[in-house]
Amino acid sequence: MSNQSGLSFFNFVLNSITMSVNPSLENFHLALVECIANRTFIKLSLGNYKGAEADLKNIYVRMLQIKRKDMLSFTYRYKTRDIVKNFNPEEGVALVLNFLNSGFRIGTLFTTEADLIIQQNQEGTYRLNKNAPSSSKQNEMGHDKVKSRILKPVGKSYLHELKITDIDGTVYKNSQDKFKQINQYIEILSPMLKSRPAHSIKRVVDMGSGKGYLTFALYDYLHAVLELDAAVTGVEYREDLVALCNQIAANSGFDNLNFVQGTIEDYHVDSIDLLIALHACDTATDDAIAKGIKANAQLIVVAPCCHKQIRREITKGKAENELDFLTQHGIFLERQAEMVTDGMRALVMEYFGYKTKAMQFISDAHTPKNVLLIGVKQTISSDKQIELLKKIRDTKNYFGIGYHHLERLMGLEEKYANLS
Repeated sequence: MSNQSGLSFFNFVLNSITMSVNPSLENFHLALVECIANRTFIKLSLGNYKGAEADLKNIYVRMLQIKRKDMLSFTYRYKTRDIVKNFNPEEGVALVLNFLNSGFRIGTLFTTEADLIIQQNQEGTYRLNKNAPSSSKQNEMGHDKVKSRILKPVGKSYLHELKITDIDGTVYKNSQDKFKQINQYIEILSPMLKSRPAHSIKRVVDMGSGKGYLTFALYDYLHAVLELDAAVTGVEYREDLVALCNQIAANSGFDNLNFVQGTIEDYHVDSIDLLIALHACDTATDDAIAKGIKANAQLIVVAPCCHKQIRREITKGKAENELDFLTQHGIFLERQAEMVTDGMRALVMEYFGYKTKAMQFISDAHTPKNVLLIGVKQTISSDKQIELLKKIRDTKNYFGIGYHHLERLMGLEEKYANLS
């Protein structure tokens, strides 16, 4: 924001303010206007929400530039999700004042000159406290600035051989999405890997590794960043890709990384610490999960692709329930089959002692968004197993499903006879 535009904004707000009866709120408002105008604004947070909107916890505000225009970016933090909305400074300032009058009891404004805290007590009276600044450095304002990636492209020969970067480590324009995907993948796995006991990740298997983009990145992260001496194996059916990846691994000096030819179903392993299967088609995902469970993997990470088996079961079963109207439309049936399939996969994993989590994962051009299903090995009581077994059985009955491939692989069908 230039000095001239900053002064214009400052005058605009001053001319449009309806002064608050409470001087503390009035001074907080003016301080917000001034710090935006003179570019000393760092960030703002609103908390202690007592309003009517369900599950809203906090709002965080930062400044950024979009198409060379200053904007205030509001992150609405709910119990289970975040929503981001951008507003011009005039709208943003008005929103902050409105929020402080309609549910948020505390507002904290961070500037390079001071921290200001506005707080409302139970009687509705505001009090303003001014403290020394927590920081004297403004946040970066670029909306599309280059994100600090866990894996840097420079000096990674495997990225060059996989045609993601040039020889100098510059990411090709047409490979930006792939490089983003690789880093998001590592960013998702990073906290889970760090939470495991030291050096407990010794054996990693990536089933259906394809061209190995993510396999190489994971190996690089495990060895170069976490300094783990982990052995990583990529399982891939296409012989040409296996040969290519083994050559790249050798060229990169990745001695504990190898690729083997074969199917997920036929690959035999007794012990795994981390099992990965990204975009294994239809029941191949079930094959991978089953192998991870049987090998007592600490972590199981899958991105399912295609859900044909359960779709056929739902079509064949023709169950009559409150949701059967969805099966009249192919696209709805497809989406329902996806959710039911992955939901049941999560239940089966939970039965065998895995705490599960589902999230979105950036995929390739053909499937822009995928579900990433994660299982972390824990303990489970027999009572909880019985509860989960009933839920799996009841889910099958509700949707008219004769069997689920993963359920059959893990031998759960025989256990239903013992349920009440």
